[in-house]
Amino acid sequence: MLERLNQTLEHIERRLDQEIDAAELARVAATSEYHLRRMFSALAGMPLSEYIRRRRLTVAGAEVLAGRASLLEIAVRYGYGSGEAFARAFRAVHGVGPGEARRTGAALVSQARLSFRLTIEGSSSMRYRVVDRPDFTVVGLKARVPLVHTGPNQAIIDFVRGIDPEVLRSLEKLADQEPHGIVAVCDDLDPSRAEDTELDYYQAVITSAPAPDGTAVLPVPAGTWAVFTTSGPAPQAIQELWRDVFTEWFPANPYRSRPGPEILRTRLSQDRTEADAELWLPVEREQG
Repeated sequence: MLERLNQTLEHIERRLDQEIDAAELARVAATSEYHLRRMFSALAGMPLSEYIRRRRLTVAGAEVLAGRASLLEIAVRYGYGSGEAFARAFRAVHGVGPGEARRTGAALVSQARLSFRLTIEGSSSMRYRVVDRPDFTVVGLKARVPLVHTGPNQAIIDFVRGIDPEVLRSLEKLADQEPHGIVAVCDDLDPSRAEDTELDYYQAVITSAPAPDGTAVLPVPAGTWAVFTTSGPAPQAIQELWRDVFTEWFPANPYRSRPGPEILRTRLSQDRTEADAELWLPVEREQG
């Protein structure tokens, strides 16, 4: 998988001055567009679209400083319909407009070319199983929150803190399917997985019981799930589990992620320093 991702990066480099179609990139990577975006975001720490934008504006910045073409010519070459649109994008990345950069020779920001490599440390305690599940239902409380790639997600923190503990205890009694108990569910993420795009976040249970008044219901169709478990210091063990799934498990196994909710069950020790976690991700076998 990493070799195919690196071929995809080369494909991007050859087409920075052309339209880059995510579906075509997925064909180069021999996977689905959904999984390509998910893997890239996890490995690179930024969405695929953001990397392409930064690389284009890095190369465009070098041409701006070289001074051999007009700013409008450079803008059109890299896919901007007007000089104004190019200037806005240029300033967002470089902190200075293209005209000022050319006049003053200002220092610009450079997005280095990425290359993915697999490093096996042998320290992971990640355990997994792959299960086929019939359709099931998520029932709970829902909020629309922004996606945050690094650091705490304050919107989620505020949402969870605002839930009456008695409501959660009542919900937990309804849990009658795996994963048992109160779970955190993320659904309806933007395909780009760009920072500050929105997603549905649930504090919920998996249940066959009727949904209580005031709760949200998420029907989940039948499918295959990869289930990962880990134990260790909180929150490091959970963060490392997410990292290891996308940097070690997916590249080494014939599965890819598919659209669907991502479910995390966490149990903290009494002093909240240790965690047992179970992560459910919707997957499908790679084709071919």
